[in-house]
Amino acid sequence: MAKQQAAPQRRKRRSSQEVADRILEAAVEEFEQSGYSGATTAAIARRADVTEAQIFRFHDSKQALFRAAIFTPLNRHLAEFHAANAVPPGDSESMREAARRYIGELQDFMEEHSRMLMSLIVASAYSPESTEGVGDLDGLRSYFDQGTAVMSKRVGGKPRVDPRLMVRVSFAAVLANLMFKDWLFPKGLADDAAIREAIIDFVIDGIQANESAAAGDPVPPPLEQDLTGSD
Repeated sequence: MAKQQAAPQRRKRRSSQEVADRILEAAVEEFEQSGYSGATTAAIARRADVTEAQIFRFHDSKQALFRAAIFTPLNRHLAEFHAANAVPPGDSESMREAARRYIGELQDFMEEHSRMLMSLIVASAYSPESTEGVGDLDGLRSYFDQGTAVMSKRVGGKPRVDPRLMVRVSFAAVLANLMFKDWLFPKGLADDAAIREAIIDFVIDGIQANESAAAGDPVPPPLEQDLTGSD
């Protein structure tokens, strides 16, 4: 008597959250492999084992999916870090150590997603129409808002530099030094550890200057530069 073939097992139904998580994971993989311009929602759907319709149920467009894939984990990282590393104002030693850890983790995060970030920079430069809504980095607003809130709480008073500006300059310093490291630092000038320490000192000195100004401590006035070329 012929053996009866076992009925194929039905795949376990995934929850809506599991589908959403898998779409983001697949998007990160596809954006990093193919670049922003080369990635397609069809390819992402195949990686995630979902339909394109399911992707668009969670994300209105490819641009929105990109923002979610890169900025959602960045924002989560920032919130988790600040929750775990609260440092009281005035504790400069603890702040320096916390800043060192945070900047190191931020650099690690950017390095992990460097191909995706670089693909966005290239696409924005050479085919801006394909990155409309992404190239202006609107997805960073939440990140900057969180950073500004934390920095404002730390410095209080009347800071010398607007925390909204400070948090953006700090982020730009980390991003630029990572993405353009080979251009900025010729071989033999400095190793990665020295570069990281320089960024840390740059960021911390700026924050401490703001705290001193807010507390009423004397802060050196900004340098006056003659931009006219006259004596």
